[in-house]
Amino acid sequence: MDIHDKSRVQWACRRGMLELDVSIMPFFKYEYDSLSDADKKVFIALLKSDDPDLFNWMMNHGEPADPELKRMVKLIQQRNRERGPVAM
Repeated sequence: MDIHDKSRVQWACRRGMLELDVSIMPFFKYEYDSLSDADKKVFIALLKSDDPDLFNWMMNHGEPADPELKRMVKLIQQRNRERGPVAM
């Protein structure tokens, strides 16, 4: 997936699991454009993960083995905490 094809990236953010949508969609909406190209690639790689894995990582019930994916999960959690709740 091309990092500059925002409509495809946004579509990949839609997970169908409310808990994931609440954390991933606002991050995409408010933070994606400010990420470096390298971080956009890591974010897209994270989106290729299975929903149960993403859910566990976002809820701190485990972490990815890949250090870059782990860093991205932490970044998503941190930015979402700093921004606070937002309407989807």
